[in-house]
Amino acid sequence: MKEERMNVTVFILMGLTQNPQMQRILFLVLLVTYIVTVSGNLLIVVTIIRSQTLDSPMYFFLAFLSLIDACYSSSIIPKMLADLLFDSKSVSFSGCMTQLFVEHFLGASEIVLLVVMAYDRYVAICRPLHYVTIMNHHTCCLFVGMCWVVGFLHSIGQILVTFWLPFCGPNIMDHFMCDIFPLIQLACTDTFFVGFLVAANGGAISVITFVMLLISYVVILCSLKTHSSVGKKKALSTCSSHITVVVLFFVPCIFMYLRPVATFPMDKAIAVFYTLVTPMLNPVIYTVRNTEVKNAMRMLLTRNAISDNK
Repeated sequence: MKEERMNVTVFILMGLTQNPQMQRILFLVLLVTYIVTVSGNLLIVVTIIRSQTLDSPMYFFLAFLSLIDACYSSSIIPKMLADLLFDSKSVSFSGCMTQLFVEHFLGASEIVLLVVMAYDRYVAICRPLHYVTIMNHHTCCLFVGMCWVVGFLHSIGQILVTFWLPFCGPNIMDHFMCDIFPLIQLACTDTFFVGFLVAANGGAISVITFVMLLISYVVILCSLKTHSSVGKKKALSTCSSHITVVVLFFVPCIFMYLRPVATFPMDKAIAVFYTLVTPMLNPVIYTVRNTEVKNAMRMLLTRNAISDNK
């Protein structure tokens, strides 16, 4: 089986389009979007690290979410931009496996992190007197470590499922990145059971987690009846941001991975959305209605401007 697999050592990515003029337009648009995405997320990370007011667990987790989003886009978009700019659109087997591992590692880590952030809001709103005790720094670090571990285990599972598949025939992948279903479709064997494992490992877990998160936020919102109007407003603002991010992240994932081994024409557009657009929107969602973050950013930029003038 190993010799059969080694017959294909390079995959050819079809990319977003074959139209040269459209490729140049997409390159400029996606380059600007990528720069905004990475800059926005790294700005949040630096702001939270440098700010003395953003020291609560919620911002600790937000910094890691922004870091994951910046790394997630960076694991996919630079290769896609290079393919739009140059004629060569090939990727080696090991390079494909590496990209597959990194994107699923970061994606699964973000799923767990969103669950942790929901739990943080539950404790803060429903058990405020115990919040400092429960969500101490040691616990927060354990939660972040758990995100990385779960992400690693999930990604290893995806790699083990696909690594030993025989790739002895076509090597043209109708996508702009190495993803699990387009890769499985190139295998020279029956992939029904493999597709089932992938759907269980990715799609089913996403659905279960998404439903659990929605239920948890319903519980949180119902508990606001006993809070003051000021407390309600602040909690609603925070929870609405979390819910928006959860929906933007999970709905595309469920569509992409909870299905048989197949690809659809809209897959590329949806992949661009959850690999680039969603990470770009997350900083906006978390800052537009958050006065504390906006003030901290303003102070950071003002401080840097003053230091530059000296």
